[in-house]
Amino acid sequence: MPEFLDQNTALLIIDVQKAIDEAFWSKYGPRNNPDAEQVMAEILKSWREADRPVFHVRHDSVNAGSTYAPGTPTHGFKAEVAPLAGEVVIGKTANSAFVGTGLEDQLKGQGISKLVVAGVITNNSVEATVRHGGNLGFDILLIEDACFTFAFPDYAGTLRTAQDVHNMSLANMDGEYCRVVKSTDLL
Repeated sequence: MPEFLDQNTALLIIDVQKAIDEAFWSKYGPRNNPDAEQVMAEILKSWREADRPVFHVRHDSVNAGSTYAPGTPTHGFKAEVAPLAGEVVIGKTANSAFVGTGLEDQLKGQGISKLVVAGVITNNSVEATVRHGGNLGFDILLIEDACFTFAFPDYAGTLRTAQDVHNMSLANMDGEYCRVVKSTDLL
């Protein structure tokens, strides 16, 4: 893996905002990867120490009642992964961080062709961004223990655990849009 991590590799942290702790998200059951924020913090620390590019994605919901709506107390980044001065913050209104944000141009403008991705929700914004980035030609590593999701019923109404939802999302992406890895493969 060290050959992957060069100066053409950026860390992309998606939607790790206070909003994700609101009770609404766990209405069907608890999330998986309860230590994901700590894992993200470790990766971010090592990334900063290596002076590599970091991009923070922030969801700016256009729905006034959303926990991700700008101006609400839950819109801000969680302390574990809060951006430092000089780190890029990308605001998005769609599920993919590449839709209407200029992210692709910023990455390519800096010569970045590889992404290491962490964030929330695995089967929503993380999956949409990884699929989109893969289709744009970026080489992507997705850190499975630095992402999480929540229990949710499937299309037939069967309640799936957060780990089941997470695992299916990873299976959808691995091999075609990214390579799924554990944080221990990077740290």
